[in-house]
Amino acid sequence: MTLSHPQDGRHVATDIAEIPYILPARSWWFYAIFLFIVIPLWSVIPIAWSFVIYVLWTGNIWLFGWNGRMCFAVAIGEVLFSLHHYRLLKSISGPPPNGTGDLAERQAGFIRVLKSGLADLAEESYDEESLDDARPGSPAEAIVQLNADDPRAVDFRERMRAWFRRSTWSSVKKRDIYAYLYWVFYNREMPPLESLAGRQRLLLDEALSYVEKRAGKAIPDEPSVGVQPVRLTIDEVNVNWRPLTWYVMALGGNWVLKHWLVSSYGVRFGCYNGLEYFVRIPESWDAVYDRRPLVFLHGLGLGMLQYKLFLSDLLRNHSDRPLLFPLQPHISQNIFHPRFLTPMPRKEMITCLVGLLQKLGWVPPSDELNDTLEFDKKPKSMSTGVVMLSHSYGSFVHSWFLKAYPHMAIRSCFVDPVAICCWEGDMCHNFIYKPCTTGSDLLMRFFVGTELGVANTLQRHFDWVSNSLWFEDIPNARDPDKTLVVLGGRDAILNAERVRRYLSTHGVSKGIYFDPNGGHGQPLIADGLGHDTITKWLRVA
Repeated sequence: MTLSHPQDGRHVATDIAEIPYILPARSWWFYAIFLFIVIPLWSVIPIAWSFVIYVLWTGNIWLFGWNGRMCFAVAIGEVLFSLHHYRLLKSISGPPPNGTGDLAERQAGFIRVLKSGLADLAEESYDEESLDDARPGSPAEAIVQLNADDPRAVDFRERMRAWFRRSTWSSVKKRDIYAYLYWVFYNREMPPLESLAGRQRLLLDEALSYVEKRAGKAIPDEPSVGVQPVRLTIDEVNVNWRPLTWYVMALGGNWVLKHWLVSSYGVRFGCYNGLEYFVRIPESWDAVYDRRPLVFLHGLGLGMLQYKLFLSDLLRNHSDRPLLFPLQPHISQNIFHPRFLTPMPRKEMITCLVGLLQKLGWVPPSDELNDTLEFDKKPKSMSTGVVMLSHSYGSFVHSWFLKAYPHMAIRSCFVDPVAICCWEGDMCHNFIYKPCTTGSDLLMRFFVGTELGVANTLQRHFDWVSNSLWFEDIPNARDPDKTLVVLGGRDAILNAERVRRYLSTHGVSKGIYFDPNGGHGQPLIADGLGHDTITKWLRVA
């Protein structure tokens, strides 16, 4: 936001980081969803407990007919399952299991965050075909002291306050910044500042000085006023219980869909080194001359069941090319799966996925590749590859793949990519911390965001460095034939306008489809322009 100077016409940035964040009033749709959907489902477990206690206390079980005894059996199942659910919740309520990670990688990642948006770039329509600059606004920018009214400093303060639950920037104190930085670097709760080891304190002080330069203001060394930094993997896990009946219905729906896919489209299900998947390969498909295989990486929700319509569309309209759909039970509410609470980490996931692609013959064999997951190594030859399509959380896996083996993905389509600009905090704040005000927010929060497996994945296994997808990590990012990003202006999870701006200032224009009225996931479930854009783009090659 800018205001013109009344005398000389200069533009001075308004300090939007000091405008208090006011939560919108809850809509009637929120209350309707809460009363008629959330409360009934949430009430199943306390009702089951009450019924079981009443029956056991009175001994009326022997007076029931078959219907009554069936209800009692279901209630007993819900009671026992609630105890199991509570045990699972307690098992993930402690510190993150992945430890602190690579400190050097985290330091480099944070410096990258500070440099993002530091280059004074105009947002304009670049000609992707003639633009020679490989990385406008790249990490080569130096972190210098900015003035407080510099638009880059104002913008930085505004987007950084998402990590402090939208508090005004002036209310954030040094100890709040220290607590946030300690989580960024060490993935742990900060001990008393005075007890920190010398190297740790030096690291925090240096990082704080960079933040102050980037923000254009010194951080007050004053007592905290209650500002709570967002520390995703160590804050209390936000989980709402749900009944056994819900999980059984989800499992049953996916089971029915599985058999329907096998019978209707000839897909086959398999498992490669722990990575489960389904694949459809047309009998007449030729690996040399025909269109490249499509890999679809799904997002949070119900797994295959959630994408039933879109999968049907892919299988029907792309019957001449193979389709691979990796299954991720930890984000699909498959609580009965042995790896429900142990999602594959980045290296294991990519090793399995690449191994599966090699087994299928879609990418070069391992003797032509660097198997150590070093990012800048290129295979000796690349006559094959895959088209990769990801939605929402799937963009994290997509980013892992591109960072490790960028030349295997000959084309990439990102739909609602939460991996881009995830370092700005909007996704975490909107999806996990912000109170719900609309019916759609409540549906997404209750049925997806606070589900046990999803909460465990996001709040105990989230690695912001690995999950962040930068412009320079995307091969051929400015080529609209090879890279497509689909965004919705009304996305309740990611800040689609920020993502669009980040990409456009780096020279991406024709490869962005932005629907001002589009919501999260809408291009995959509706026959709108976003859906048509994805379909047409996939048909190119």
